[in-house]
Amino acid sequence: QVQLMESGGGLVQAGGSLRLSCAASGSIVSINAMGWYRQAPGKQRELVAVIISGGSTNYEDSVKGRFTISRDNAKNTVYLQMNSLKPEDTAVYYCNANLWSSSYLGSHDFWGQGTQVTVSS
Repeated sequence: QVQLMESGGGLVQAGGSLRLSCAASGSIVSINAMGWYRQAPGKQRELVAVIISGGSTNYEDSVKGRFTISRDNAKNTVYLQMNSLKPEDTAVYYCNANLWSSSYLGSHDFWGQGTQVTVSS
């Protein structure tokens, strides 16, 4: 069993900041990548940022320069620092981890339950 526990969402005014955290726990052997996705009402889920095991990162174009993804390998935790937030950043943010678990064959994707981020204008 693998669990992803997110925290840090909330309501913030435009221009403000929030920091999301996601801790992976359970029968984890190794983590290939961790990332954040978001889904706004009526829209498809989209990748926001991802960090792979070597430390390389990738960001969706609209968040480049405003969001920073980081990872604490010892704690199996990924963070998303979100600055200069805009109303269009409003969405449910989901943590994702692609990892090897002793409970499954092969690597698998696991998801958190989602955390709401609301940016008011």
